[in-house]
Amino acid sequence: MNKLFYPALFHTAEEGGFWISFPDFPECLTQGETMEEAYDMAVASLGLSITDLLKENSPLPEPSSPADIHPDPDSVLLVVEFDLKEYRCKHNSKAVKKTLTIPEWLNEEALALNINFSAVLQEALIHKLQK
Repeated sequence: MNKLFYPALFHTAEEGGFWISFPDFPECLTQGETMEEAYDMAVASLGLSITDLLKENSPLPEPSSPADIHPDPDSVLLVVEFDLKEYRCKHNSKAVKKTLTIPEWLNEEALALNINFSAVLQEALIHKLQK
């Protein structure tokens, strides 16, 4: 469930630019001056809606089928991708204390070399998770 895809309607704004709505998230609205900016804002807005639901332990809505959505003449239907893992890596860097045990000889050698135990553990976990 790391990558989520939801349809979005990109509406042409009268004053220029675009405003974006999500059929599956009625409360989720955003805007942008250019298509690129609008898409970036759509990803960010969708991300906030998704993470809010997850924090509340609420289920995420099933994505609507793009075939079931009929845009107005001033709108374009796009599917917006939200990478939950990437978002969590960027926005959830709260440190969590872990207690672990290693052999005494390993501890002494690592201390003698001024090795940062937290950094080594983080690097090893990231490497392990990428496989």
